[in-house]
Amino acid sequence: MDDAPPLLEARGLVKVYPGVRALDGADFSLREGEVHALMGENGAGKSTLIKALTGAVPPDSGEVRLMGRVVRPRTPVEGQTLGISTVYQEVNLAPNLSLAENLLLGRQPRRFGLIDRRAVHRRAEELMARLGVRADVGRPLGSLPIAVQQMAAIARALDLDARVFILDEPTSSLDADETARLFGVVRGLAARGIGVVFITHFIGQVYDLCARVTVMRNGRVVAVRDAAGLPRLELVALMLGVSIDEARAIEGTHARANSSADPTLRSRGLRRGRVGPIDLDLRRGAALGLAGLLGSGRTETARMIAGADRPEGGRVEIDGRGVRPGSPRRAIAAGIALCPEDRKSDAIVPGLSVRENIALAVQARRAWWRPIGRRGQRGIAERFVRSLRIATPSVEKPAGELSGGNQQKVVLARWLAAEPRVLLLDEPTRGIDVGAKAEIERLVGDLCARGVAMLFISSEVEEVVRVCERVLVLRDGRVAGELSGGGVTVESVMRLIAGEGGSA
Repeated sequence: MDDAPPLLEARGLVKVYPGVRALDGADFSLREGEVHALMGENGAGKSTLIKALTGAVPPDSGEVRLMGRVVRPRTPVEGQTLGISTVYQEVNLAPNLSLAENLLLGRQPRRFGLIDRRAVHRRAEELMARLGVRADVGRPLGSLPIAVQQMAAIARALDLDARVFILDEPTSSLDADETARLFGVVRGLAARGIGVVFITHFIGQVYDLCARVTVMRNGRVVAVRDAAGLPRLELVALMLGVSIDEARAIEGTHARANSSADPTLRSRGLRRGRVGPIDLDLRRGAALGLAGLLGSGRTETARMIAGADRPEGGRVEIDGRGVRPGSPRRAIAAGIALCPEDRKSDAIVPGLSVRENIALAVQARRAWWRPIGRRGQRGIAERFVRSLRIATPSVEKPAGELSGGNQQKVVLARWLAAEPRVLLLDEPTRGIDVGAKAEIERLVGDLCARGVAMLFISSEVEEVVRVCERVLVLRDGRVAGELSGGGVTVESVMRLIAGEGGSA
């Protein structure tokens, strides 16, 4: 199979958006009958590559070849016609229609000019049986388990004579039995000569299922390796952009806080979906790092603690007193503040001024019948603009016109003005320049020195090691281990992410 020409091939794909080079000369090849893992952290370029292959977005340059022939699909429908089908994590079929109607939509058998419903059901049952799935094809698709919905998307693509399947995070909502069934189907597809691109954040699944691995970072392909010859630690290092030798040389340089202090915040048994149970302690004047790959459960953990998502079990305590879960208002009243990962969508109000953005949390704590006047808002905003060194000509400037780093500081200022006891920082330095990153890291140290208990989430392991006195590592939604003191090194974090080593 190694000498056979690729079934699907991309050469030198480039895609540029304003301010972002999403694909930077990316190459990719998929062999007939191969299951090929595509891996990378957020922003690596995986989604853009898939969109370019399937016709969802046109590449600015480069070419795509299918069975040796240059193809230029302009829409996903054209891609499907060519034989390239994608099954997304969120199944993009019609949940209100029956399973049978979804499978044969637009291609229903007819009799005397009318849809032959018996024939539709019979054909739908045959298609699902090819995948080893028995289901009531007359039920609305949305009423069926996610696993069956994904199988339906695969069955529909098979009926369209797909030669290439792209499975985008197909197991993120499946349990172990459903995942095993899906893997059986994927292996069956490969045995029939179909090429499968498998996008996942579960490292173990790559080694269970895939023959080769392509790793992307910053829009580029950084490695294409046989899975059997790629150690897990090296795969993690490739995804994070840190060599193993560099990892061994990097250690935390920050001052270590008193790990014996009683926790300000404690979570026990916190869980939601595939994430949990999560136990963690946040201590006064110290930062706990939360590390792990994309999909490990970092953001989900922070959102459960902050009340943004209601946990399915477990508890959160402040000074030993329970905080009722699932309510941001109650979490804020208890002194818990969350700076979310996506500041543009979930934090900054771009049309409001710097003054108004900073005053939001303080006003929310006071309630609407105790408004803060414009002069009071201005005083609060100007104080934090000075102390956090926010680069703005005026507190009246719209926050959406600031740089990414200064927007992040505005979000921090909002919560600092509310004087939180616990601060949850989710990717606070993502998408900002090196100088702004250094400023944010300095602020984290200053806040800890002022007694704030902090959860610091970052996909950059070196940053977690520099900033945090303890590190909790998550893998596949579970706690893989905790490191503290001299045990907090890049290498030790990477080994826990890769599934090597235990708590230290």
